[in-house]
Amino acid sequence: MVEATQPLFNLYSPMKKYLVLLLWLSGLFFAQAQELTKEKEIDDLIDELFMEDEVINELTASLNKSQFLYISTTYNSDTYFSGRDIGIDQYNITPQITYAHSSGIFASLSGIYYSEFVPKWDVTTATVGFSKNIGANKLFKYSVSYSKYFYANDLNNIYSNTLNLGFGVRNKKRTLGTQLSGSYLFGEEQSFEIASRSFVDFNLLKTKKTSLKFKPQLNIIAGKQTIELARIVSQNGQLITQYSENDVFDLINTQINLPLLFSTNSFDFEAGYNINFPNAIGDESNLKNTGFFNFSVGYLIDL
Repeated sequence: MVEATQPLFNLYSPMKKYLVLLLWLSGLFFAQAQELTKEKEIDDLIDELFMEDEVINELTASLNKSQFLYISTTYNSDTYFSGRDIGIDQYNITPQITYAHSSGIFASLSGIYYSEFVPKWDVTTATVGFSKNIGANKLFKYSVSYSKYFYANDLNNIYSNTLNLGFGVRNKKRTLGTQLSGSYLFGEEQSFEIASRSFVDFNLLKTKKTSLKFKPQLNIIAGKQTIELARIVSQNGQLITQYSENDVFDLINTQINLPLLFSTNSFDFEAGYNINFPNAIGDESNLKNTGFFNFSVGYLIDL
């Protein structure tokens, strides 16, 4: 006879799983490329490559150059995992180097440093992929990529691989756009995630070599989670606890990103504020909205 039923939330260690989700999010809207035919398309390539919008406008590089390296570093004032506060006050830094070719091939190597974790350098991520703009005006795009995670701590390798498929659309003026991405995460465990990123682009200042933009974005992530159900039953006059696992698909986090982007020559800078609205899953309760500042600097090397 069932006497009581109580849901228990099991993420195979919440901190580890949220860490992997954060890493996946940071790479989800990564590197897109397109064929270069004129100077303006170099600027478009940067927009496609970095959905986080470290944009560089009106590049003066030679049109004969169809490949480049992009080196960037991002500082986040606080660290939240899938929008959740885990009770550790710390900043994080993410350096990244990206190679992109106008044929659509791209590859990157990145890592993440946490100020309070041990070891502080938590993971290195290697990504390779391909993307292509399609349609008469190249307003649609698709991308496929594979990422491999190399953790400093073996306890974190729940998910060590990600396959990603993305599809995006934007208007002719490139002032509105949305990208939808699906990812399959696998390693010791398996899961899948769906995320969307939508943006509005406001040009505040634009000259031949300099631009200033405000580009608010709405980011949404949902995915499969494993809920462990515990129920107390009576067997032979004794109360025992039986466990069962159910897979559920639910909203994980919604984020609003408010970045100010400044570009000059081959340098670009971003300063912004981010607000998370995490959605409670399982027995989570009283989740608070979180926010943090970000600052990044990037430099383009034409090859």
